[in-house]
Amino acid sequence: MPTIKSEEWPEVGELVISTVNEITDYGAYVTLDEYGGKEGFLHISEISSGWIRNIRDFIREGEKVVLKVLRVDPEKSQIDLSLRRVTQREKKEKILLWKRSRKAESLLRSASQKIGITLEELYEEVAEPLEGTFGDIYGGLEAAAREGADALVRAGIRSEVASVIAEIAREKIRVSAVKVRGILNISCTKPDGVLRIKEALLKAKEIGSKRGSEVKIYVIAPPKYQVEVTAKDYKEANMLLKKIADTAISMITKLGGQGSFEGG
Repeated sequence: MPTIKSEEWPEVGELVISTVNEITDYGAYVTLDEYGGKEGFLHISEISSGWIRNIRDFIREGEKVVLKVLRVDPEKSQIDLSLRRVTQREKKEKILLWKRSRKAESLLRSASQKIGITLEELYEEVAEPLEGTFGDIYGGLEAAAREGADALVRAGIRSEVASVIAEIAREKIRVSAVKVRGILNISCTKPDGVLRIKEALLKAKEIGSKRGSEVKIYVIAPPKYQVEVTAKDYKEANMLLKKIADTAISMITKLGGQGSFEGG
């Protein structure tokens, strides 16, 4: 789907890119960039865990911030958000994912115009095969930049569409290594479940690092975690991605939780 999801609502626990619109004495009103500009509220108590003399010491009008969704009430069109519950790592990872999504949308917009169809129609055709094969849409565009249209055709995209996308991808993307991604669903209801999940993910990441490849695990919205593997070729990257997923699922199962894997 395109970056903007105007008909959807975010999930509790999800990280969202938001633009600060108005600051008051008791908080700030923001718009959610990825959800069609839906409005949310950031209460002063959720801005910082410390004492706040001036809200503008932490946020300013027009600034883009990463916030965590606390409550959602579609009937009242109400979304409550938090800044203080977002870690620096979560902020960095969310911004990275958002930028990748925006880049993918920009490239596909150019492709849709060249092909002569709407952006929505192009997303409808390519999103599922690209996400299923490469982990996310931008990962597929990187593959096209490296390997040409054949990489997209193998994923199930029509050759005439693949050729246009590959041509634009090669003009706009520079890649030095291949990346593959998948989604881990990891959960544990034990009292210390968060620590057990962390242990399972660290163990899985350790497996990848020992093999000389780069492994990153981003939190999307619990229980979903995106796994990104960078390696010299897709055969090695996909093999390692599967190994990491199997390790995480096996580990969390031993620790009393459960897990599953999508993509890769």
